[in-house]
Amino acid sequence: MTTTISVAPNRFSTFMRKTWEVIKKIPPVYPVFFLIFITLGLLNAQYQSMNGIMTFLRTAAPLAILAIGEMFVLATGGFDLTVGAIVTFVVLVSSKLLANDPANAFPAIMTMLAGGVLIGLINGLIVSYLKVPSFITTLGMMLLVRGFALYYVGGAPQGYLTDNWRAFGRNYIENVPVFERVPYALIILILIGVISYIIFHRGNYGKQVLAIGDNVRASQLSGVKVRLTRVITFILCAVFAIIGGIMIGGYGGVNVTIGEGLEMQAIAACVVGGVLLGGGKGSVLNVIFGAFTLQAIVNLLNMLGLPKPYTDVVQGLIIIGAVAYVGLSSQKRR
Repeated sequence: MTTTISVAPNRFSTFMRKTWEVIKKIPPVYPVFFLIFITLGLLNAQYQSMNGIMTFLRTAAPLAILAIGEMFVLATGGFDLTVGAIVTFVVLVSSKLLANDPANAFPAIMTMLAGGVLIGLINGLIVSYLKVPSFITTLGMMLLVRGFALYYVGGAPQGYLTDNWRAFGRNYIENVPVFERVPYALIILILIGVISYIIFHRGNYGKQVLAIGDNVRASQLSGVKVRLTRVITFILCAVFAIIGGIMIGGYGGVNVTIGEGLEMQAIAACVVGGVLLGGGKGSVLNVIFGAFTLQAIVNLLNMLGLPKPYTDVVQGLIIIGAVAYVGLSSQKRR
C-alpha cells in the first residue's frame, strides 16, 4: 500500500515571492525620492516638520508643472527646448506690463497665457507641417523668445512683480488642519496634475500621443490625426511653462537669468520619471515625482555647500543614468 504524503506549500515563500513581484513593479523614482528626502531630513530638521515639507513642495511644484508639459511632447518622440526661455519671457515681460500696478495683474497673466498658446502653436505648426525636427525648431524658438523678452525690457528688468501676481508662487493658505499651511503652488500643481492625468491616462488624446511616439506610421493608418495631436502637445507644453513661470517669478522675483537651464531640468525630471526620449511612454504621477526627486537632489547639494557646476554635472549624470537604465530594462523585457 502506497502512502501519499501531502506537503503543504510554503506560505512564507509564496508571500515573499508575491511581495517581490509587487516591489519590482514600483517605478524606481519613488524609492529614490524618499531615500533622498529622508537624507535631507537627517541633515536638516526643517525637513522633518510639516512646514518644511510644504516649503519644499512650494519650491518643487513649478518644476513639476514644467515637466508635465514637457512630458506631452517627449511622449510623441519630440523635444521642446523653449521651456526655460518662456519662463524668462513671463518674468521679464510681466514686470513691464504690470507697471507696478496690482490692477494690471490679471490682464498681464491673460496676456502671458495667450503668448504661451501662440508660442506653442508656432512650434507645433513648424514641426508638424514644415517637417522641421522639433529639436531645431524649439532651439530657434528658445533664442527668439529669450531675445524678444530682453529686447522688450531693454536688456534689464523694469519694474517689479506686484504682490497679488507673486501670490501664486510664494503665498500659503494658513491654518489648515494637519498641514498647518498649504502653498498656492501645491494646489495649482494638484489641479494641473489631475487635469493632465485625465487627459493623458483616461482620454483618447493621451492614447494617441503614446501611439504617435511608439509608431507614427501605424498611428496614421489607424486614423490618428498626427499633425493636430502634435500641435496640441506643443501648446500644452508652452501654456504649462507660462503657468510655471508665473509661479517661479512669484518666489524668485525678476531676474534676466531666471529661466536658464529649466528646459534641461524639465527633461531630466521626465527622464527620471521614466519617460522614454524616443516617445511612447510616460506617466503624469511619475514625472511629478521625477521633478520632486530632482529638486531634492538640488537641495541636498546646496545643503552640502556644493557650487552650481556640481549641480549641473549631477543633472547630466542623472539623465545619462536614467536613459541607460530604461534602455537596459527594455532590452531585458524583449
